Amino acid sequence: MAASVNGDASETQTGKKTKKTKNQVDESELLTVPDGWKEAPFSREDNPRGLLEESSFATLFPKYREAYLKECWPLVEKALREVHIKASLDLIEGSVTVSTSKKTFDPYAIVRARDLIKLLARSVPFEQAVRILQDDMACDIIKIGTLVRNRERFVKRRQRLIGPKGSTLKALELLTNCYVMVQGNTVSVLGPHGGLKEVRKVVMDTMRNIHPIYNIKTLMIKRELSRDPELRQQSWERFLPSFRHKNLSKRKEPKKKSVKKEYTPFPPPQPENKVDQELATGEFFLRQNVKKRKKMEEIKVKQAEALSRKQEQRNQAFIPPKEKPLKKKSQRAPSDGQLDIDAIKDKVKKAKTKKLGAPPPPPPLPPPSSSSNNKKSKKNRG
Repeated sequence: MAASVNGDASETQTGKKTKKTKNQVDESELLTVPDGWKEAPFSREDNPRGLLEESSFATLFPKYREAYLKECWPLVEKALREVHIKASLDLIEGSVTVSTSKKTFDPYAIVRARDLIKLLARSVPFEQAVRILQDDMACDIIKIGTLVRNRERFVKRRQRLIGPKGSTLKALELLTNCYVMVQGNTVSVLGPHGGLKEVRKVVMDTMRNIHPIYNIKTLMIKRELSRDPELRQQSWERFLPSFRHKNLSKRKEPKKKSVKKEYTPFPPPQPENKVDQELATGEFFLRQNVKKRKKMEEIKVKQAEALSRKQEQRNQAFIPPKEKPLKKKSQRAPSDGQLDIDAIKDKVKKAKTKKLGAPPPPPPLPPPSSSSNNKKSKKNRG
């Protein structure tokens, strides 16, 4: 596009028309591929004379694959016979060999046959491996055994790539349209070229301790964006999530922090010698026997202190522990020493009236008169 703009500008300036040569083609036409375009298959008409030399490839397979290869070998020979490739299985040496014949016209058929026997040796089933003979299929064998030094970490990260019950691997296959087989120290991938590139990125990031769910989310967003025809020619960076790897250090601060002293240009004072210390205290001028007596006295004092400390530690075992005094429950007595009977009666009456279904309190009786009491006493006497 830039070339066409510059060409138009030069035409306007000079006023002369430039003629396009036959070999000159517009760059925009080269970059765009029409939808649904498929390359024509390679036929015998493209190479009628065949190949000049015979080519062959051989690969070894493990012992546990011997039974499966013997079972599916007739199908392998039949599939390779269609593209005019000869195959031989050597069970004694444990190898598979493929070679071209006089009828082979496709020079790339021997490369596809080589990939087929490699996939079969890496535990890929024949139903999936035979798809490599198609034109739009390719394969990639990713070596992951040397990416992680620690064996335990390698096993954990390989299991993380597979996921619980193979769910992560299944999601990766659906998003990339590839068949992925994790076996031992390698990952075998079979599918279109674009899918192989995505799967390799996910596998390498997983071995570098980046969880595959981040790449799977990015692939899901890309799949949705590719369906929109307006966004096909635009940059997708604004839609894609950016996952930053935060390497947080879990180191704790030390208990004792060393504080740097202030810088001084002067050197520290020279420490005093033993002779200087004796001269300062006057011990240098004492006699030899006096010095020995003084040292012995200091040693005896230290021995006496150590002996007293040991004796105290021994005596601690014979000292009884201090017992806590028993606390008697003290009943709370009234402050005045007398009970208020009238207040207690009022509380009991209120409690009876509050109860549901309780009978109403009876009316108070009139106090008996003194005259009636005198009459009753007289009758009793009579």
